[in-house]
Amino acid sequence: MTYLYNMNIPETDYPRVVVIGGGFGGISCARNLINKKVQLVMLDKRNYHTFQPLLYQVSTSGLEPDSIAFPLRKLFNKGNNTYFRLAEVKNINPDKKKIHTNIGELSFDYLVIATGSKTNFFGNENIEKNGVWMKTVPQALNLRSLILENLEQASITDDMDERKRLLNFVIAGAGPTGVELSGAIAEMRKNILTKDYPDIDKEEMHVHLLEGMERVLPPMSKKSSRNAQKYLEDLGVEVHLSTFVEDYKNKQVTTSDGKQFFTETFIWSAGVTGAPVEGFVGKSYMEKGNRYRVNRFNQVGGYESIYAIGDIALMKTDDYPNGHPMVAQPAIQQGKHLAKNLLRSLDGEAMQAFKYYDKGTMATIGRNRAVVDLKSIKFGGVLAWYVWMFVHLWFLIGFKNRIVTFFNWVYNYVNYDRAQRLIIRPFKKKRTQLSDVD
Repeated sequence: MTYLYNMNIPETDYPRVVVIGGGFGGISCARNLINKKVQLVMLDKRNYHTFQPLLYQVSTSGLEPDSIAFPLRKLFNKGNNTYFRLAEVKNINPDKKKIHTNIGELSFDYLVIATGSKTNFFGNENIEKNGVWMKTVPQALNLRSLILENLEQASITDDMDERKRLLNFVIAGAGPTGVELSGAIAEMRKNILTKDYPDIDKEEMHVHLLEGMERVLPPMSKKSSRNAQKYLEDLGVEVHLSTFVEDYKNKQVTTSDGKQFFTETFIWSAGVTGAPVEGFVGKSYMEKGNRYRVNRFNQVGGYESIYAIGDIALMKTDDYPNGHPMVAQPAIQQGKHLAKNLLRSLDGEAMQAFKYYDKGTMATIGRNRAVVDLKSIKFGGVLAWYVWMFVHLWFLIGFKNRIVTFFNWVYNYVNYDRAQRLIIRPFKKKRTQLSDVD
C-alpha cells in the first residue's frame, strides 16, 4: 500500500473526494459519501464540528461547549476508505489537482470547498482590535469569561465610571445572533444577577442592541421583527434602530447618529464574509463578499472537478439573484445534493441542478419567546419557542449532544438558572484576535 507524502493517505483505485471544512455543508456532503465507491478525505483545522446556532448559549452560560461540538473522527470511524486529517490548507493547485497543507500535500479527483464564513468588520480596524465576536467555540468561551469577569469586577470596584462600563453591554447587529445574544444576556440580568451578585442592583446593568436597519431581524417578516423587538424590550433590552457603529476605541462606542456608549463589553455580530482558501483566489471566480461564484451544480467557475458549497459559495438564481442566505440550511441542502451529483457523475449519469427549498427562518428571544417565519405562516410566542427548540435539537449532530442539551434546557427552564457560570480560562484580549477560521 502506497502512502502519499506525510498525510498517510493510501493510494486508491477509487476516485478521491477531498472535502475542506467540517461545517454544516462539509458534514452533509461527507455523510452522503461514506461507504460509497469513493475515497473520502476531510480536512479541517479543528477536530470537531460546531453547531454555531447555539454558540450564544455557550457564551451566556446556558450550555457547555461539548454540548454543541461533535468529533469529526466519530463521523468517519464506521466508514470504509474514509479519512480525517487535522490540517490547515495553504494552497490549492487546480491545474495539477493538488492541495498543499501544513502537514503535507494531497492530490484529488474531486474537491469540495466548504470553508464557511468569518466575521466581517467592514474594514474597521478598531472594532476588530477592541471588540469581541463569536464565530467559534473558543471565542464563545472568551465571551463567557469576559461577561462573568466584568460582573465580578463590578461587584468590587469603587470607581463608579468603571462600574457603569462593566455593567454596560453593547451588541452591534440585530440579526439572529445579536437578537438571541442580547436576549440571553438580559435574562441573565433578570434571573441570575441578583442571586449571584446581591451587591449589584440589576437596574445598573444595561443591554444595548444597535442595528443599522429600520428594524431588528431584517431578513425576517415585518411581523416577526415587531414581535422580536417587543420581546426584547419586555426583557429590558434597549433597542437602537437606524444606528450604525462608526468606531470603538478607548472603551467608547460611537455611532452615526451621534450616540456614545461607554462599555467594557462591545460585541460585534453585524455581518459575515466568506472564508476562502488563501491560495485559491482570483477575479474570474470570486464574488463580492469573498464567495466563490458557482453554477447550478456548485462547480467553481470553469473547473469541472472543484466545487464550493454553503456560505463560501455564491449561486445566483432567479429566486436568489444575490445568492442564497449564509445560514445552515442552504449549506446542508447543497452538501447533500452535491454528494448525490458526484455519485451520479461517477455512474455516468447527468448531474441535476440545485434548487433551494426554504424551510423558514426563526430566532429565539429568551424564555417562552421566539419568532418563526414559514412560507405560509408567521407566528411568535410560546409555540414558536417550542418549534425553535425542537428544530435545533433535531439538527444537533450526535444523540448525546441532543440529550445533554435537552436536559440543560429543562434544568434552566425549571430553575430559572444557567448552571454553566464557570470561568474556565481567564479572558485574554489576544485570544479574540484569532481568526474565525484559525
